[in-house]
Amino acid sequence: MSGSIAVIGCGYWGKNLVRNFHALGALRVVCDATPEGRAEAARQAPGVAVVPEVAAVLGDPEVAGVVIATPAETHAELCARALDAGKHVLCEKPLALRYPDGVVLANQARAARRVLMVGHILEYHPAILELRRLIDDGQLGRVRYIYSNRLNLGKIRREENILWSFAPHDIAVILRLVGSMPFQVIAAGGSYITPNIADVTVTQMLFDSGVSAHIFVSWLNPFKEQKLVVVGSQRMASFDDVRKELVLHDQRVDVSAHGPVPVKGEGTKIAYGSEEPLKLECQAFLHAIATGTAPLTDGDSALRVLRVLQAAQRSLITQGQPVSLPME
Repeated sequence: MSGSIAVIGCGYWGKNLVRNFHALGALRVVCDATPEGRAEAARQAPGVAVVPEVAAVLGDPEVAGVVIATPAETHAELCARALDAGKHVLCEKPLALRYPDGVVLANQARAARRVLMVGHILEYHPAILELRRLIDDGQLGRVRYIYSNRLNLGKIRREENILWSFAPHDIAVILRLVGSMPFQVIAAGGSYITPNIADVTVTQMLFDSGVSAHIFVSWLNPFKEQKLVVVGSQRMASFDDVRKELVLHDQRVDVSAHGPVPVKGEGTKIAYGSEEPLKLECQAFLHAIATGTAPLTDGDSALRVLRVLQAAQRSLITQGQPVSLPME
């Protein structure tokens, strides 16, 4: 896999992908249409070819995998072109801005027998992997409720709203932790900077298992907060990505003849690996190409997230009307 990856886009996030694939010895070429992007690529990956045209990347027979880190509205078209050129694809989230476009891409990748992977980076975070283990081992008991806050001041986008920009990470993780799709999605929010581009949204997902989940995202917040909380019948867990802490809380609510009784205990910090999540994601892409196995965040995973995003968007524009998802 040495020198077989091309990265398209070396901007705000693409430069991190360039850095990681270069460090892994897998980067062959970087493509960026802007002089600034090409200069950044030269800084991040000295000695690696830098080109302005996508065609030069897709026409290179030595490029096995293409990584797409361009604006969201270009993802579907570039993914289709890369797959059509016989390349494996890692696309930053979201895979597309329309669920039907995502279905077309997943089918195209399947027919071409090519890897289609989406950059739901939180799924590769060592703390999230450890949280999944705690849940699978029964440490929390039955999961009852999950909430996620992803708040910051900026980066304010004019192409996609906050729901499509921030929430895919949280949706992907919650779907993985619950292990199923919600049957109903409700979303509400507001546009305060750019008309019709929501800056703040709150999304609720309801599951047949009885689990409920909330996702609060905003780029109009006075401080940065990235927190995930899972409430179980026996214990609770919280992951604070700003403070880099995963805590298992020995707390619950018991129900007695006299009513609900809160049981409060100590919290225990849970150790987790220190590997950079993006490095693990990049390694997963290389492994999928080398072995032909589907990555954790494959095309089907991307479609599940897109389905929830589309339902949330529909609820958002109808001022919070519940949207039912089709039965699986």
